[in-house]
Amino acid sequence: MGVLVMAYGTPAGPDQLEAYYTHIRRGRPPGDELLEELRARYRSIGGSSPLLEITRAQVDGIARELAAGGWEFEIALGMKHAPPFIEDGVRELLDRGASRLVGVVLAPHYSRGSIGEYEQRVLAAARSAPEPPSVDVVQSWHLAADYLQLLAREVRASLATLSRAAQGEAHVLFTAHSLPERILADGDHYPDQLRETAAAVAGLAGLQHFQTAWQSAGRTPEPWIGPDVLETIERLAAGGVSAVVVCPCGFVSDHLEVLYDLDIEARDRAAELGVEFARTASPNAAPELARSVAGAVLDELRVPTR
Repeated sequence: MGVLVMAYGTPAGPDQLEAYYTHIRRGRPPGDELLEELRARYRSIGGSSPLLEITRAQVDGIARELAAGGWEFEIALGMKHAPPFIEDGVRELLDRGASRLVGVVLAPHYSRGSIGEYEQRVLAAARSAPEPPSVDVVQSWHLAADYLQLLAREVRASLATLSRAAQGEAHVLFTAHSLPERILADGDHYPDQLRETAAAVAGLAGLQHFQTAWQSAGRTPEPWIGPDVLETIERLAAGGVSAVVVCPCGFVSDHLEVLYDLDIEARDRAAELGVEFARTASPNAAPELARSVAGAVLDELRVPTR
């Protein structure tokens, strides 16, 4: 049995940035202006993203959780936009003798435009093998109990960092990466799952003021899902809200979209508007995250194999 843990990927260092973004842009290199802007963002968070190191620690944690439950799996990492790619991970597992694969993405919410693309690449890589393995892919784990408890704990911790006067009035914004609006025309469940996660965490944390918002939309002519987190902060400030806590529950690691888009850009916007700001700590290598993903893998094994 092979478990392929999949993640978005990140450049290994500044010299890999152009190749990384060229891959994201489906082979179209970024222009000089865009590339310099991206380099500046990475410089502002210390020069590089910690995502690869965190992802490897998460894979190790998932392996430990599965082993602790008495399960014997071969486990590999495969990334969407950087080595080792998804296809590399499939080959690694097959080389180790796996005849059945279970894929799981380090992202809790399903969309055909996100998790669906990982699934397509796993299936294609498996079918091209001399002896194709059977393949299952976890669709989502957005209501995993350990994951929800972890988020609720971090929301409470972030609220406690605000001034006493603001704690009871703060609005909690649950965010995920925006996707093009066209996914909604096909009834994609991505926004619904984000709202389900938000409602579940709000119940556990006893929140009165919360909502979902979107972040890190791509720069393309087509519209992306909103409301954007920056626009939401502006609207709340105009309505007299004095504090916000952002819980980026669509992400499981510190990386550019958290460390820059939220910790710098959103925090600065809130400061300009006189709004107190806090951001929940990312799950990273927390044991609750590893238990949630390992549990999703085991749950997937109880359904018929494709």
